[in-house]
Amino acid sequence: MLATMSLELPGYPFGSITPYTLDHAGAPLILISTLAQHTKNIQADAKVSLTIHDATNPDPQAAQRLTWVADAKPVPLDETTAHARYRAYFPRSADYLDTHDFELYRLVLVRARFIGGFGRIYWLERDELLVANPFAQSEADIVGHMNEDHAHNLKAYCQAFKGVSAEKVAMQGIDADGFDVLADEHPLRFTFDQPIATPDEARAAMVRLAKAARQSLKG
Repeated sequence: MLATMSLELPGYPFGSITPYTLDHAGAPLILISTLAQHTKNIQADAKVSLTIHDATNPDPQAAQRLTWVADAKPVPLDETTAHARYRAYFPRSADYLDTHDFELYRLVLVRARFIGGFGRIYWLERDELLVANPFAQSEADIVGHMNEDHAHNLKAYCQAFKGVSAEKVAMQGIDADGFDVLADEHPLRFTFDQPIATPDEARAAMVRLAKAARQSLKG
């Protein structure tokens, strides 16, 4: 949920649903239309908040959630890596990004409020929350290699670890804690058994997962 300061009703917050992904510095990226009310609000006042929650928990009151209080800043067109990462996570956005009616924004963190359950409620500062992606320089090569040469392994991961039999798979991105795969347009998250930081460690982790998937599928 994206909250902006209403231009139409000054002083009141305006909520809207906006998908996001993270850039390599850990900040959310959102793609919004210049015709949308929330964009007009941002252009008048850049102060926003983005609330995310654990959608897998059936009890919304018990689910972990985070409110990201930020300033919304347009992402320059020459920041090609940020634009490419958003496209990878939302392939259908390519058509939107190619029009003049949509623009990519970065939510620059001011402070965040985390609720993790009873007794786990606190504020987080920038240095406590922002985590740089160690694969900023190598992500495109890793993702391209997996999609071009190891799609069969991605399908095996989906089947063995998520119970999803997919016809079309694509790795979207990788970070220290795991990687994301789009399986027949369904996003799946795979986590590593321990954090990684280099392409060699990523390769080793993928090999371990492939072996584990084969063993699992053999029964």
